[in-house]
Amino acid sequence: MKERLNTTEFIFEGLTDDPFLQFTFLLIFLIMYFTIICGNTVIFVVIWQNPDLHTPMYIFLLNLSVIDITSTSNILPKLLLMVFTEYNTISFGECITQLYLFILLVCTEVFLLAAMAYDRYVAICHPFHYITIMNLKNTAGLSVMAWTLGLLSPVGHVTLISRMSFCVSHVIRHFYCDISPLLMISCSDVYSVEMLTYAVGTLVGIVTLVFTLLSYIFIILKILTIKSTEGRGKAFSTCSSHLTCVIMFYGTMMCLHMRPTSTYSSKFDKCFALVYAALVPMVNPFIYSLKNKEVKKGLKKLKKQILINIFKL
Repeated sequence: MKERLNTTEFIFEGLTDDPFLQFTFLLIFLIMYFTIICGNTVIFVVIWQNPDLHTPMYIFLLNLSVIDITSTSNILPKLLLMVFTEYNTISFGECITQLYLFILLVCTEVFLLAAMAYDRYVAICHPFHYITIMNLKNTAGLSVMAWTLGLLSPVGHVTLISRMSFCVSHVIRHFYCDISPLLMISCSDVYSVEMLTYAVGTLVGIVTLVFTLLSYIFIILKILTIKSTEGRGKAFSTCSSHLTCVIMFYGTMMCLHMRPTSTYSSKFDKCFALVYAALVPMVNPFIYSLKNKEVKKGLKKLKKQILINIFKL
């Protein structure tokens, strides 16, 4: 019988042992983290301070910015510390907390993306009823529901994993605490956790994905009925940014989690985890702002206010 090892702390495998690559990664991740925090904070402030942007789409985008900042801060600072100091240890409590936050934020983002798809569906397919359906009360309700379901989603995983024995190794073959790497070093029966992962993945991920895809099918069918090319382009531009983020997010998450633990690959998962933890949060503000006239207008107002305040000093 395998003896249970002390689980007061784990050791991350990290990304590489090469000093040159470590230094390179440190610079890259510092730049990416700075860009993520600044970009999403600017989007948050622009929406928060501009009454013209207090509409359903931008309220959801504001929530998405909070998720991007929080999810990145849950993973990247620890990774930067590991690369800079080569201190790869994390306590069991910190690991479980990191896992809880990771699942919470992934699930909340899934629900928010579905809500944003529904918002675009109503705006394009039922424009005359948009103000009635997507009023402030319903928008706030959808946002609160997304966060509430997100808070509840990790409870089962965290409860089961916190009771497991880890006798195979203390080394997590990853750079943060995720489900599959933890199951790989456990000597407990992982069947219940895997079944729960499939159940949550189906109820949260697949159902919301189908809902989002159906929304876009109806949107596309409606756009095709528009006679003018300019009208079709304008209608599609209102949802192209969201559709891009949906494809990036779901593609990454499905590659990471919708497969058995036996197929876990450290290098494969690290690559897709970096896309989720750094690349997606970094490009989201640019995707939503580059072709958005309202956000550009809000950015100009914010820039003007900052300059006025500076000259006053």
